[in-house]
Amino acid sequence: MKYKASVKANPEKGDKIVRRRGVVYVINSKDPNRKQRQKGPARKKARISW
Repeated sequence: MKYKASVKANPEKGDKIVRRRGVVYVINSKDPNRKQRQKGPARKKARISW
């Protein structure tokens, strides 16, 4: 599945783009303040029927 990330990653600064459960993240172990997140598809809420 193709997607266009609106989050920007700079590999020179150690950023990595990761996709987990349909959500796009930018993670950086050198500088944790550079974290970013792009929301993915809406998750269905569990319906409780009594």
